[in-house]
Amino acid sequence: MKSRTFDSIYGTQRLPRLVGIAKALEMMLTSKTVKGEEAHALGLVDAVVPPNELVSAACQWALDISECRRPWIASLYKTEKLDSLGEAREIFKFARAQAQKQAPNLIHPLVCIDVVEHGIVSGPQAGLYKEFESFQELVRSYISKSLVHIFFSLRGTTKIPGITDLGLVPRQVKKVAVLGGGLMGSGIATALILSNYPVILKEVNDQFMQAGIGRVRANLQSRVKKGKMTQEEFEKTLSLLKGSLDYESFIDVDMVIEAVIENVSLKQQIFSDLEKYCPPHCILASNTSTIDLNLIGKQTKSQDRIIGAHFFSPAHVMPLLEIVRTKQTSPQVIVDLMDVGKKIRKTPVVVGNCTGFAVNRMFFPYTQAAILLVEHGVDLYEIDRVITKFGMPMGPFRLADLVGFGVAIATGMQFVENFAERTYKSLLLPLMQEDKRGGETTRKGFYLYDDRRKAKPDPELRKYIEKARSISGVAVDPKLARLPEKDIVEMIFFPVVNEACRVFAEGIAVKAADLDIASVMGMGFPPYRGGIMFWADSFGSKYIYSRLEEWSKTYGEFFEPCAFLAEQSAKGAPLVRHLNF
Repeated sequence: MKSRTFDSIYGTQRLPRLVGIAKALEMMLTSKTVKGEEAHALGLVDAVVPPNELVSAACQWALDISECRRPWIASLYKTEKLDSLGEAREIFKFARAQAQKQAPNLIHPLVCIDVVEHGIVSGPQAGLYKEFESFQELVRSYISKSLVHIFFSLRGTTKIPGITDLGLVPRQVKKVAVLGGGLMGSGIATALILSNYPVILKEVNDQFMQAGIGRVRANLQSRVKKGKMTQEEFEKTLSLLKGSLDYESFIDVDMVIEAVIENVSLKQQIFSDLEKYCPPHCILASNTSTIDLNLIGKQTKSQDRIIGAHFFSPAHVMPLLEIVRTKQTSPQVIVDLMDVGKKIRKTPVVVGNCTGFAVNRMFFPYTQAAILLVEHGVDLYEIDRVITKFGMPMGPFRLADLVGFGVAIATGMQFVENFAERTYKSLLLPLMQEDKRGGETTRKGFYLYDDRRKAKPDPELRKYIEKARSISGVAVDPKLARLPEKDIVEMIFFPVVNEACRVFAEGIAVKAADLDIASVMGMGFPPYRGGIMFWADSFGSKYIYSRLEEWSKTYGEFFEPCAFLAEQSAKGAPLVRHLNF
C-alpha cells in the first residue's frame, strides 16, 4: 500500500486520523511503501488476509457492516490518533523545516503540510475544501507539468520506431560475462546478480580478479547493513558470481559486457577475442562512455551484435542504461538488451552512435563551461553552490572530483578530438593532476577530503587557476566577478542545451523526451524541472539563442549557437513539441 500527497481515499484529512499526524506526514511526504502487517498495526487497514481470500474477505466485511455485525466507522471524524494542538504545531514546524531542507525548490510538500494542518485546526470539512483548492493550484503549476512530462516520457522510452514495433520477442539471456572488475565492472556485475543472472567476472590476473569480486561483495554487504538483504540472500546472490582469467568459460554465455579502461586498441583486441570465444548468438556489449562503437568493432565481422551498454556510476545504483546502437546493430540485439535492462531494474534509453553518445555528449560542455567561468573570474565554489541550489546532486567541480581527473581528462580528449571548434581548452585539470591531485580518490582535487570523504574548499586552488590563466592567456573579466546566480545557471546549462539540440537534430535520440529522461536519470538533472529540453523550452528558443550569441562574441566559439537552435529561434518556435498535459 502506498500513500500519495493527494489521495482521494485517505489523503490529507483521513490519513492523519487513521495513523497519527507524524506518521501520516512521513507517508505523504516520502511516498514510502507500507507493508500489510505494518499498515494493520498502524490502523490503516482493517485486516490482513492471504491474496486468494482478499475479495471474499472484503465482501464479507462489507456484508457485516451492512447487517450491523460490525460498526461503520467514518475515518474522517476519528480523533483518538490526533495529537493535542500544541504538539501538532510542533510536528508541523519540524515537518516544514525538513521539507525545506530536503526539497528547497519544491512547493508541494509545504502545501501538503499546510492542508493537513488546516484540517486539524479548522476541522475535516474545511480541510477537504482546502485540499481541493490547493490541488487545483498545484496541478496547473510548472512543477506539476514537469513531473507529468517525466512520468509519460519514462513510459515512452520503451517505444522505438523500427525496433519495438517489429513484433520481436526478447531472447532469454541465461548467463552474462563482464570484462573488467573495476568500479564500473563490479557495479555492473552487482546489478546483474541482484536480478539472478549468473555472471563470469574476467580479469587479467588473480589480484585484479579478487579485488573485483571484493568490490561486488562490498556492494552486497552494504545492502545487508541497510536491511535490504538478509545474510542468506547475500550468500545466495554472491554464489552467482564466478571469477575467470581466460575466455574458456565464455563458450555458453549469452551476453558479454566489456568494462575496461577507455583505450581504443585494448577494446579492439578484446572484441576480436570475444568473436573467437563466444557463441555466434552472444551479444557483444561495451560499457564505453565516449568511444565510437564502430571504432571498437572495427576488427570484427560481428558488427550486427555489437552494442553499447553504457551504465552510470555506481552502476548498481544509478537507474539509467544508455543503449547505443550502430547502423549495423541487429534490432533483435537491441530488443534483447532492453529486456535485460528492465529485468535489472534500469530505465533503458536507446540512442545512436557518436562520440559521447547522448548523455556524455550533451553534458561535456557542463564542466567546460564551469572551468571557463572560473578562468574568467567566477569563484569556483560559488558555481558549485549555485548549481547544487538549482537542484543538481552536486556541482560540476565536485562531480569532477568524484569521477576522477584521469577519467575526466581521457573523456575530455575524445571531445577535443571530435568537436575541436566548440570545446573550451584549459590546462587546469592537467596542471592539478601533475601535482598528484586526482580527485576524491587521492583526497585532493578541487576540494580536500577527510577520512570520511567529506569535502571542504582548498585555499591552495587559486595558484592552479592563476597558472592555467597565464598559460592560456585568459584575462579576468570584471563583469563576472559578481555574476548573479541566474547568469551562472544559464552560462553552465545553456551550452548543454545547445549540444542537446545538436544531438536531437542529428537523430542520435529518437525523441527529445528521451534526452529529458537521460539527463534526469544519467546526470541527476532535477525531475521537477522536466529534463534538459523541457526546462529549456520554459525560456524559449529566442532567449537561449540570444544569450549564447552574446556570450560567443565575448568568450568565443564555445558558446556559438548551433544551426538547429538558430532555425527554431528565427521561427519563434519551441525547441521541441511537448505534449500538452
